[in-house]
Amino acid sequence: MSDSDDYVLSATADRVATLTLNRPDKANALSEEMMDALESALLRSDADDAARVIVIAARGKIFCGGHDLAQMRGHEDDSYFAGLFARCSKLMGAIRSAKKPVLAKVQGAAVAAGCQLVATCDLAYAADHAKFGVNGINLGLFCSTPSVALSRAVHPRQALELLLTGKLITAPRAVEMGLLNAAVPVAELDGIVANAARSIADKLPEAIALGKDLFWKQLALDVGDAYKSAGAAMVVNMANKDTQHMIDSFIARH
Repeated sequence: MSDSDDYVLSATADRVATLTLNRPDKANALSEEMMDALESALLRSDADDAARVIVIAARGKIFCGGHDLAQMRGHEDDSYFAGLFARCSKLMGAIRSAKKPVLAKVQGAAVAAGCQLVATCDLAYAADHAKFGVNGINLGLFCSTPSVALSRAVHPRQALELLLTGKLITAPRAVEMGLLNAAVPVAELDGIVANAARSIADKLPEAIALGKDLFWKQLALDVGDAYKSAGAAMVVNMANKDTQHMIDSFIARH
């Protein structure tokens, strides 16, 4: 067992909330308990004014090994599995709907639903030795729910290749595909994530929240409707008093 009863460890410092998956002995699998704990921690951090950015990290050699297969095999009824995957979808939706950007800090392998978790985060950084894949097909289980996030993070054909073959890719290859923002030596991982989080935390939080919400929503629209939504968001943003003050200060300096 873990040295802590908490499935997810939460800590906030320098305007960054770090949520750490804390079942390294279980490959930080997304069990029912882990998903509930991560969603609860995420919602608390999103409501905490002391945090402007949320980082999802993990303890141990593996970032997340996917769903807890042993727990899943303890059930046979369709209603259980429907509820389980609905719970997973709810967690992923909470990441996307959070007002604060969510960054993945990946220190080890992220596979199946673990890869889905990385693909769902707004930004993702990894140690260069980390591996990624949606390898459920190797056990006769096509990673259908992970495919939703993966196909929106990388080109559909690249996603489908991973889904059909079950192969794992390196972190540098994941960067090339667009799954990751960067892959660095593990000694540099904390620093690159901290720098990214700090850069975001320095920005106007209302503008960040508005922009994140608009960005993900407009991707589902055709170009015309996307521009309408984006224009409406710009109108709201321009009405913000802090935005007006920052623009006026910029004009005065130039």
